[in-house]
Amino acid sequence: MIQGTGSDVGKSVLVAGLCRALANRGLGVRPFKPQNMSNNAAVTEDGGEIGRAQATQALAARVPPGVDMNPVLLKPQGDRTSQLVVRGQVRGLLAAARWREGREGLLPEVLASYRRLAADSDIVVIEGAGSPAEINLRAGDIANMGFARAAGVPVLLVGDIDRGGVIASLVGTRAVIDPADAAMIRGFLVNKFRGDPTLFADGYQAIAERTGWRGYGVVPWLAEALRLPSEDAVVLQRARAPVGERVVIACPITRHIANFDDLDPLRLEPGVELAMVPPGRPIPRDAVLIVLPGSKATIADLAFLREQGWDIDILAHHRAGRPVLGLCGGYQMLGHSVADPLGLEGPPGTAPGLGLLAVDTVLGGDKRLAQVTGTALGAAFAGYEIHLGRTEGPDTARPLTRLGDGRAEGAVSADGLVSGSYVHGLLGLAAQRAAWLARLGVAGTGPDHHADVDAALDAIAATLERHVDLDALVDLARTAKPG
Repeated sequence: MIQGTGSDVGKSVLVAGLCRALANRGLGVRPFKPQNMSNNAAVTEDGGEIGRAQATQALAARVPPGVDMNPVLLKPQGDRTSQLVVRGQVRGLLAAARWREGREGLLPEVLASYRRLAADSDIVVIEGAGSPAEINLRAGDIANMGFARAAGVPVLLVGDIDRGGVIASLVGTRAVIDPADAAMIRGFLVNKFRGDPTLFADGYQAIAERTGWRGYGVVPWLAEALRLPSEDAVVLQRARAPVGERVVIACPITRHIANFDDLDPLRLEPGVELAMVPPGRPIPRDAVLIVLPGSKATIADLAFLREQGWDIDILAHHRAGRPVLGLCGGYQMLGHSVADPLGLEGPPGTAPGLGLLAVDTVLGGDKRLAQVTGTALGAAFAGYEIHLGRTEGPDTARPLTRLGDGRAEGAVSADGLVSGSYVHGLLGLAAQRAAWLARLGVAGTGPDHHADVDAALDAIAATLERHVDLDALVDLARTAKPG
């Protein structure tokens, strides 16, 4: 089990890299995360949803993603509540206080998922959440040491040297956690090292001496990690330096933004500058396309969008004859209204949309979870749907996509400038992306996004082979004693 001294120390990437490295050695590998919190989700072949990182880790392990890989998923939305997803299906809404009280009751289901994976593989690589040093959250924990002790799995603790204080974070974790929890930790990794690792030899030795843990390696900065889909909104702040002449495609970062990895394929295009617009800044006036992404709380994000003045920017962009694309929640925002009569994403109510599509949305019914293929703009795509509610109106008579089962999907405005779709991953295939860019006067030359992610995983795995004692890690995994 890979745990970290804090959030964003690189656990997800390391688990993905280890899955690929071990799969390359011919081992049957499965990724696992007992509990995740993210609004970036993926759909499994059996119609469930799991965290995006676990779907990427399944790709790394060269196996189809399954609901047992992430049995508990929390999807934060407004009013300090989260949607609770258990083994791929929505089980209800939880307030933060109720979650802390009730999570221990999910441990049997978490353990059952882990045991199914363990029975079907040579090795399971498990990702923790946050840090075991958050001792105020230890009671009832199912994400870190609570799971490790119940399942009998050895733990490797990861520290991030790039943020500074890595010696203190590793040694400090040893000092504050319960001795029985500390006994589960069998070693440590130092991650995100820039420069010559021999310069850290004394620090590495100091960690080992003060913790009694074995060091398993110093992992260099993995530039390829930026090519992997992310589930943490912190990556939206990544800067990208302009290179040559590019057209700007803009995406506003709303408070409850979800599945924003839909935009990642645009980063593969040398002719495109993807501008993720943070709160407090206007949408660039030179944008040739505005994309409204998914949302976990569409009505709340509509209000936030208006608070930022982005509605004015979007309407001005449209008046200038420039296109707008809405995906899932963004599609709903483009219509005349969004109604949530049952309070599924926040307080019950109805909000006016941007009015750029002649459609109306009512949230309700069962969540649609499906992998889909089809065509749009004359090119193929492959993606997935993950949404509540129905969107209907005159503009759906001009569907944006035609799914593989023959179903018409999405909508296009009468002037052809505004499009909406429930398909996530729409821009992943190179041919589909090129069709959109052609409408903007740009040649699409990037690869399929899936192929680029796969290549990045191979590169990360090769680096781990050089810098981590993988033979010793495999031996350590054999000491696991599933409870």
